[in-house]
Amino acid sequence: MFPKDFIFLSFLFFTIVASLHEYKNMKIKAISLVIGCAISLSTFAAQPKVEHYIVSFPEGTRVSYYGAFASAFPQGLPVGIGSGLLFTGRQGDALTFVTITDRGPNADSPDRGKKESKIFVTPDFAPLLMNIRVQNGKAEATDARPLHDDKGNVNGLPLQDGVIGATNEIALSDTLKVLQGDNRGLDTEGIAPDGKGGYWLCDEYGPFLINVDERGKILAMHGPQAADGEKSIAGGLPNILKWRQPNRGFEGITRMPDGRIIAAVQSTLDIDGKSKKQARFTRLVSFDPATGKTAMYGYPIDGEAYSKNSDAKIGDIVAIDNQHLLLIEQGTNKNDAMRNLVYKVDLRPATELSAFDKPGDYPEFDDKKTLAQRGIKLAAKSLVVDLRQLGWQQEKAEGLALIDNRMLAVTNDNDFGVKAVMQNPVEGKKRKDYRVTDQGTLTVDDKPVATTIGLKPLKKPEVDSELWIVTLAEPLK
Repeated sequence: MFPKDFIFLSFLFFTIVASLHEYKNMKIKAISLVIGCAISLSTFAAQPKVEHYIVSFPEGTRVSYYGAFASAFPQGLPVGIGSGLLFTGRQGDALTFVTITDRGPNADSPDRGKKESKIFVTPDFAPLLMNIRVQNGKAEATDARPLHDDKGNVNGLPLQDGVIGATNEIALSDTLKVLQGDNRGLDTEGIAPDGKGGYWLCDEYGPFLINVDERGKILAMHGPQAADGEKSIAGGLPNILKWRQPNRGFEGITRMPDGRIIAAVQSTLDIDGKSKKQARFTRLVSFDPATGKTAMYGYPIDGEAYSKNSDAKIGDIVAIDNQHLLLIEQGTNKNDAMRNLVYKVDLRPATELSAFDKPGDYPEFDDKKTLAQRGIKLAAKSLVVDLRQLGWQQEKAEGLALIDNRMLAVTNDNDFGVKAVMQNPVEGKKRKDYRVTDQGTLTVDDKPVATTIGLKPLKKPEVDSELWIVTLAEPLK
């Protein structure tokens, strides 16, 4: 309880007591009022405590951009850290973390034919590892390390058609010219320790699990195992994961104390293009690096909160112990408002799903009653904190780290501070109404229009890379 609250309550109490001889019939009401005020203020005082930081970068740490709209970005683009977050320890009074970027600066664009497209502002960008140090009221990101293999730096371009993990996305330049896909492309979204000084990363394309050393060199990759007639870049994971929605593969990853890796599929699987809207859960995938053994469990999304179940998205996960983890669930609700919730997830009741994954009988197509009849139980969950209620304004919370039993850290993805804008738009038309031609121009209803697409910087607070340290009112265990 705060001192001001105590003074107020003391004054209120003595005022009531002094008046009791004159207003005996108000005795019960007066006492109830005091108790009610005390409870209310006590509840307020018990709310989580938040420390806000805007992550800074050393001078010159920007993403170089020399394209068609470079004049709008005279200093280049801000680095889009925060897609994943890992707490690495305390150094005196400093907190240290490692973070990962996603595939790089990109922006929305209209479909090209029947395929979705995306503008890759800097196509040669390589996803980065960076350190974050929080000390003396400041948070600074340093030591950028690009992901690389024996051939050099990788990039964030989508995979080529014909392989498992291809999103069927068309990569476009900033002038809407088609870019070639790359089977070394990665869209990294989470980071966990490997227990050997390096890291496990997760990716949205494959979806892949990637083992890297401390400098970002790729040591191993695992992805959906190819079935007959399929071509894969990496195997070892259940084939069903190939049905992740485009750009919604693995979004969070953590290492359990027993060494298992748990990766979270961002949204519901879209099996045969038919299940994403009705599936009641998304999948948590367990992988044991020592044995290669895999398992899968269902995380129950808040289906009643969204217009359709496919709107739910996982932001990140982090292990509490071998059976419990924290998970960010987010997405736009039925009222077009963003929700960002941190749940504690209990894996103990969850049924291992592999035995139920049979063609024509996948659990994603089952309603609640059918799941129960088949003996399929999902993980249990309980709300830990609603970030929006604490003042979170960013759209996406994509990095989650556990500092101790009462402290957690959250970061956002600022999309490298860039967005696409329709220039000279057709009145009444939205981005979805346009199509990109082979020549890089736009049409509406198959008719050429004068509309073009430009790039511009995001404004505050969207452009900021935020890091929150949240101290919970109660310990996690």
